[in-house]
Amino acid sequence: MEYRLGIIGAGKIGQALLSGVFSKRLYAKDEVVLSVRTEEHRNALESKFSVATTLDNRAIAANAKVIVLSVKPKSIIDIINSIADCLRPGTLIISTAAGVPLEVIESRVPEYVAVIRSMPNLAISVGEGMTALAPGKNAKPADIEAAKGLFGSVGRAIVLDEQQMDAVTGLSGSGPAYIYIVIESLADGGVKLGLSRDVATELAAQTVLGAAKTVLETGEHPAKLKDQVTTPSGSTIEGILELEEGGLRVTLIKAVVKAAERSRELLRNPPKH
Repeated sequence: MEYRLGIIGAGKIGQALLSGVFSKRLYAKDEVVLSVRTEEHRNALESKFSVATTLDNRAIAANAKVIVLSVKPKSIIDIINSIADCLRPGTLIISTAAGVPLEVIESRVPEYVAVIRSMPNLAISVGEGMTALAPGKNAKPADIEAAKGLFGSVGRAIVLDEQQMDAVTGLSGSGPAYIYIVIESLADGGVKLGLSRDVATELAAQTVLGAAKTVLETGEHPAKLKDQVTTPSGSTIEGILELEEGGLRVTLIKAVVKAAERSRELLRNPPKH
């Protein structure tokens, strides 16, 4: 049977994509097939999503038009080598394996197979992810649109050159961890002032969510929006002064740069099999 979408490695990313495409009605359940490693996982996914599952990666390679390789970087080369001879003309492979460059994948699949590298972040699990897509040399506009639709179902997706993926890793890939620290710190401030932990955390998290949504929906520069909140001689400017004296701005910039540099280091030693 032919499927429109096959996912090899239905872990957190794969399951988040399934939830997204089904909620957006991009695919019907009988158009999707999953490949997993254990019978227990297979039964759990069939029960949760009501889709076809298999323990055979080669079956997906032979029957799915779009294949998402949602596996760990250390496993992806072995999987590609095992399915390459089953891939059909017109197949699109989308890799979510961090740090594995396009050339590593493209060198192991037939020329008639398109490859797109993706870098999603953790927020795809709640439908608010940020994913960067780097198309390979054989990816056609229709392939890129298919990938954008897939990851757009769980947030936002943009298309970039692969050389920018390290910067993406440092910013949006690692970024949620930075923001969790910001939320925790804001909540700590609330607790210091007498708020309960639950109330302080809710206030902090919703404040971050609202601020981010304002940036995205208005298209205004963050500095302009900051100025709208900052009244002369008010409380906000006092708080901003403390942030500037504490080096928050430069620390966040350096965090993005350091994470990107580490990503670049890892890229110099991709999986080799």
